Amino acid sequence: MTRVLRVAGVDEAGRGPLAGPVMAAAVILDPARPIVGLADSKTLRAATRERLAAEIRARALAWAVVQIDVDEIDRLNIHQATLLAMRRAVAALRPGADAVLVDGNVCPVVDVPARAIVGGDASEPAIAAASILAKTARDAWCVDCARDYPLHGFDRHKGYGTRAHVDAMVAHGVTPVHRRSFAPVRAVIAGHRPAWGDDPGSVDSA
Repeated sequence: MTRVLRVAGVDEAGRGPLAGPVMAAAVILDPARPIVGLADSKTLRAATRERLAAEIRARALAWAVVQIDVDEIDRLNIHQATLLAMRRAVAALRPGADAVLVDGNVCPVVDVPARAIVGGDASEPAIAAASILAKTARDAWCVDCARDYPLHGFDRHKGYGTRAHVDAMVAHGVTPVHRRSFAPVRAVIAGHRPAWGDDPGSVDSA
């Protein structure tokens, strides 16, 4: 009997924020253990994401989440750091993938055939599952970070460049988890207030 190909969905969370790691997840779903309700993580309420993340970890054939920290982001640039996170997530899968589907328009360099799909987190269940794992992992990091830097509000803005986040950087300084290669952070370090307003789409109101 022909073995069913193991296709991994891959997605990231945290490309745009001014602080914190970028996360990438890879998921191979198990056709024998379907998960109802998979969708682009940005369209789901926080409680739904958490419930689905637990189901994915329990039912997927394989899954991995990889974190690339601020120092590596600043050294490589966010684009290359994101590709590296995706590549490491795919490499961490056990069992490994026979093929990879990536959300977006660029694929990481991996050892199996890979295809990029714009909007793939809304159309491919495995990519949607990866987006949920990456998003929930990064949100958990932000909640932990808020305990270390309570004046900066990471649990609320999740590191994105909202007005509240910029105000906190100006008032309380740039922390070790801020991305110094990002222009708004560089501006605050130099003593200037960046022209950086609210990004309402980046803050989870759920």
